[in-house]
Amino acid sequence: MDMAKRRTATVLLVDDDPGDQELTRRALADGPVRCDLHVTSDGIQALDFMRHRGVYRMAPRPDIVLLDLNMPRMDGRRVLECVRNDPALCGIPVVVLTTSKQEEDIVRSYELGCNSFITKPVDMPQFVKAVADMGQYWFELVTLPYGVEASCAGA
Repeated sequence: MDMAKRRTATVLLVDDDPGDQELTRRALADGPVRCDLHVTSDGIQALDFMRHRGVYRMAPRPDIVLLDLNMPRMDGRRVLECVRNDPALCGIPVVVLTTSKQEEDIVRSYELGCNSFITKPVDMPQFVKAVADMGQYWFELVTLPYGVEASCAGA
């Protein structure tokens, strides 16, 4: 698809680590997909953003959420559970992007309904490549129902 004709993807990054936030920002900026990146640093802020509450009342609906698991106030597991149980949010793809390699985290994330689980590479070039590949997959290969609040089974 011609980049000039493609719409910009709205991405919500939920991560409390400023270094990882910056790496993700750079990786998406340098990748093949145009992204409008929004960042929250904990699960409560993320849910407020997605539900348009408080300072986020004018926030756009994310096309995808990149979610860290280990954060203060509300961790990513709880955020994922809330998103999947909310009829207005359950159709948003959620990619867990975390440093965890624990099998229990992987299994639990999929049980809670994540669409993908990516362990953050420690090496910066590999991290940038992983994020760019993820962006290319979700915004060039996969067809997403942009702007549509899908109904979800069990929600």
